[in-house]
Amino acid sequence: MDKKRILLVDDEAALTRSLGMYLEATGKFEIRAVNRGGEAIRVAREFKPHLVLLDLMMPEVDGTEVAERMKADPELTAVPIVFLTALVKKSEVGADGSDIGGHPFLAKPVDPEKVVECIERNLRR
Repeated sequence: MDKKRILLVDDEAALTRSLGMYLEATGKFEIRAVNRGGEAIRVAREFKPHLVLLDLMMPEVDGTEVAERMKADPELTAVPIVFLTALVKKSEVGADGSDIGGHPFLAKPVDPEKVVECIERNLRR
């Protein structure tokens, strides 16, 4: 089985480190992590991810701007994006497949097992 490439973009280095290690330990994913939204597009072009986990609120360039740039880039437009956000609580997330700007999201703090489920679900789309 080929590992799926996941780009993890979050300004919290502790989160990218711990979640990245968890995802790689599953044996299903190859992870590239960046901690600045401004680096995300360049790294995405080089890494060619199958999916991007993208923090919504970051200094300088936030997740919505990164998502807009990705969708405008012919090389990246088809890459699924899942937002990570602390703007909503897990209790506020409905079972109806809620999204932000047309992209699914996970409420922080994220449960690593739920992240794996979300990645697998969105890669099947």
